[in-house]
Amino acid sequence: MIPLETLRAAPKVLLHDHLDGGLRPRTVVELARDLRYEGLPTMDPDELGRWFHASAASGSLALYLRGFAHTIAVMQTEESIERVAYECGEDLARDGIVYAEVRYAPVFHLLRGLNLEQVVAAVERGFARAERAQGISLRQIVCAMRDRTDSLEMAELAVAHRDRGVVGFDIAGEEEGHPPKAHLEAFYLCRRENFSITIHAGEAFGPPSIWQALQYCGAHRIGHGVRLVEDMAIADVGGARGTKVVKLGPLAAYVRDKRIPLELCPSSNVDTGAVPTLAEHPIRHFLSERFRVTVNTDNRLMSHVTLSEEFQRLSRAFPLTLADVERLSINAMKSAFIGYDERVAIIYARIKPGYARLRGEPALAGYPLPPTA
Repeated sequence: MIPLETLRAAPKVLLHDHLDGGLRPRTVVELARDLRYEGLPTMDPDELGRWFHASAASGSLALYLRGFAHTIAVMQTEESIERVAYECGEDLARDGIVYAEVRYAPVFHLLRGLNLEQVVAAVERGFARAERAQGISLRQIVCAMRDRTDSLEMAELAVAHRDRGVVGFDIAGEEEGHPPKAHLEAFYLCRRENFSITIHAGEAFGPPSIWQALQYCGAHRIGHGVRLVEDMAIADVGGARGTKVVKLGPLAAYVRDKRIPLELCPSSNVDTGAVPTLAEHPIRHFLSERFRVTVNTDNRLMSHVTLSEEFQRLSRAFPLTLADVERLSINAMKSAFIGYDERVAIIYARIKPGYARLRGEPALAGYPLPPTA
């Protein structure tokens, strides 16, 4: 198992993290007081944190989502949203994250009179303050909801703010009964505007959801994608090491061969019941077959986890080395929705030197940039 202090010192990248799923319990309590919100199950921050995690770890997606009613309720003013965004950046930086894309659904934050542009601007201000204070790079992903009819408006909002820190568009929410191809107009807009797309798919519904996200909607990344394993035939051939033979189906082969990133969120998948345990999580098969795997937190409050802790949990469940963590961090940075030059700069200025220092390699603080392709 990799020591937690080593993982916290390792430069990491986070691509799938929900703003309204990562609040500090104390902040929820304080904002509830400020906004006169009386719906919290307790006003004790420690008890509240335990309540959020107990709901999330129930093995039920419905119970997992129950906590969002409270976090969203206290994110209804520009000041509260900016505070949450700043604290998000602060918490991620303290965990050793050098680059993060954080997603949220602006439509959920209009209950007290804000408009969509004010919500995005408040997040932008919070992230900008965190970047200046913490040395982290933060970007936004705007989410539409699968069960609503305003996905085109959300896509237009995302594209309109592409020069103000919004780098991608997503749809989230209940998969079953709400296929991604029901939102084609929004995705066609993004594709016409050369705007990046990630789609929640293959978490609560199987491979057809992933297929639609890719072939109908043009997704550049897949949020979760854990059920892609259902398009893989895995045979145990025994032996002392428990050797397995994996045969990829057409969808799994396409995802691997086209290097489509999977935004895997292992602890969240266990909490929602998508997989039984971390030891049984198919990430091990995705890694062995050289998929473009990234590791993410999804909702840090609900799953009571940081990215460093996520990696440590994985290293406890199966052999995961610091070299693997480095490779996964580079995978994530390669898959980020920012420009090529920015991605390369972060890899060679921060990620590679950071892991070299952890290995005790001297004088590697200035990795030369690779030649332009």
